[in-house]
Amino acid sequence: MSDVSQNSAMPVESMPMAKALNAAMSDAMGEDKAVLLMGEDIGTLGGVFRVTQGLKEEYGPERVMDTPLGEAGIVGTAIGLAMRGYRPVCEIQFDGFVFPSFNQITSQLAKIHARTQGDVKLPVVIRIPYGGNIGSIEHHSESPEALFAHTAGLRVMSPSNAQDAYTMLREAIASDDPVIFLEPKRRYWLKGDVDRSVSAPSTQRAQIVREGRDVTLAAYGPLVPVALAASDAAREDGMSIEVVDLRSISPLDFDAVEASVRKTGRLVVTHEAPTFGGIGGELASVITERCFYSLEAPVLRVGGYHMPYPVAGVEEDYLPSIDRMLEAIDRSLAY
Repeated sequence: MSDVSQNSAMPVESMPMAKALNAAMSDAMGEDKAVLLMGEDIGTLGGVFRVTQGLKEEYGPERVMDTPLGEAGIVGTAIGLAMRGYRPVCEIQFDGFVFPSFNQITSQLAKIHARTQGDVKLPVVIRIPYGGNIGSIEHHSESPEALFAHTAGLRVMSPSNAQDAYTMLREAIASDDPVIFLEPKRRYWLKGDVDRSVSAPSTQRAQIVREGRDVTLAAYGPLVPVALAASDAAREDGMSIEVVDLRSISPLDFDAVEASVRKTGRLVVTHEAPTFGGIGGELASVITERCFYSLEAPVLRVGGYHMPYPVAGVEEDYLPSIDRMLEAIDRSLAY
């Protein structure tokens, strides 16, 4: 991945994640005329979550394009544009709507670079608002990250805060590889300071967002704030929990997690997606192989249940909570 450029004239500004994503797209479009935006209702409406609001007025309908309601067509068109030298950024309106384009993503977008022995690059970003806790329903609250992470040829990433939302999306747009960019919709309104003048640490690297000594708690995207809150609660009971923000889902930064686990001796992994077949299982397996003699307890997972996403009235019982994370931490420390 190439580095995003720096603009020393930009002041640090407090903004919600949605505005940080908007700023990232605006800055990328201002610097590179090859960057185009595509998606359902992203232009005149500004997107369902208003993440692209104002960009059509700024850059025109030829660069911020409202598309027909056809996700396969959106991704297929983006592939063709990328082959012609453009850098399309597609928005899938909701996570559960991505599946009509799944064949295009996994059979074509992820494969053409290898199929052409590197001659053809596909710098396509697919933005997907994902996850639950917005009072919505099935097909509007999915967490499909493991399906894309399983497919070689795709980068998969998810920011947890406004600063990462800006810098990680800038890096994704600058990448010559296709990127699945998962935006935790429950965090769109989470504010944070954003410095648009600095480049992000590589999105392939996890970050320690809370130092600790007793248990490593690894999370990404929407659950990082919950993991930090669980760490705060555990501190009141005398426990020191280290929180790791994975940031990149594919590739996973096993080295950073390994270093943390060698210090704490314990690992709890949490994500909104079901634990069965989830990213936590892959992380648990690799860390167990690497840290077998350092682990004081089995790696534990806290995730969604193996069922369709429930109705809004009971989603709080489905989603990993502070209490469920603390229960796993207690079980780990009990060994």
